[in-house]
Amino acid sequence: MSTFEIRRRSKAEIIILDILGELDAHTAPKLEKELQKLIDSEYVKIVVNGSGLEYISSAGLGVFMAYIEDIRSQNGDIKISNLRPKVFNVFDLLGFPTLYDILDTEDQALARFQNN
Repeated sequence: MSTFEIRRRSKAEIIILDILGELDAHTAPKLEKELQKLIDSEYVKIVVNGSGLEYISSAGLGVFMAYIEDIRSQNGDIKISNLRPKVFNVFDLLGFPTLYDILDTEDQALARFQNN
């Protein structure tokens, strides 16, 4: 069984999700629930800090794809930061950098919301 945890923090109207462990078919529903809760509460400016993300599968990537349209339709976005090189390579391989802002640091991701 893979270990997985989501910690939620906020900075002004921006929600920061620290994702820890392995995001795969078994743990993806936990992230889905968290994103749905945020959308339902109209928190649509989200930074995903991946510094603790050790592994992501296609199921994990699918969660991001499933919710981005809803979030952007409410003038929000998901910014992704602090990915480890091997996790970034998975995002990169599937073309995520053309769809999402993937930034080196959380501060850069937060700044992108300030500049919108």
